[in-house]
Amino acid sequence: MRKVFWDDPYQKSLVTKVASVLDNRIVPEETIVFSFSGGQESDKATINGMPVIDSDVEGNSIYYELQEGHGFKSGDTITMEIDWLRRYKLMRLHFAAELVLEIVTRKWGFEKIGAHIAEEKSRIDFVSDKNIAALFDEILAEYNAIIKKDAPIKTGFSDIESQKRFWEIDGFSKIPCGGTHVKSTAEVGYVTLKRKNIGKSKERIEIHLV
Repeated sequence: MRKVFWDDPYQKSLVTKVASVLDNRIVPEETIVFSFSGGQESDKATINGMPVIDSDVEGNSIYYELQEGHGFKSGDTITMEIDWLRRYKLMRLHFAAELVLEIVTRKWGFEKIGAHIAEEKSRIDFVSDKNIAALFDEILAEYNAIIKKDAPIKTGFSDIESQKRFWEIDGFSKIPCGGTHVKSTAEVGYVTLKRKNIGKSKERIEIHLV
């Protein structure tokens, strides 16, 4: 399956064909609809106007769940459309989280134990006995410098067969990641950080777009 959301994450609609049908789940020949992976929430989308209820990644395919009696069969032409405003927030918040994570792990070596990218905020959880809010000024100073630089964000396959992807900023980092990304750091934008204690020796950074 060709995942158009990697080739062009800005594409909002796609006309394609149904490759296979399994009850109320369909697999299109290609797709623009991202399915939950790496902490990034799934896109909200429609197929011929019908809402996608859920989706699952199985191997190199994505199965999209529709309402019972959807009526699709293999070979049918379909139009997929995504909620673009939601996708764009997810793209920006995903990369904001990636930058914060990379800064924190490189400077202090805290272990990441969780992450989630939603439409209104992203979060990263770390193992730390330290109140992580004390580091926010230093984190944001480096983060803001990267944003201000307006550096291109490169993406691609590190292994096509296994569909492993990466993002890269020249002179900064190259990181495995299969999410959707904007084109440059300036497009990610500035953020505010909020600390949350989620348990003994566990710290959470919540990230909000300005």
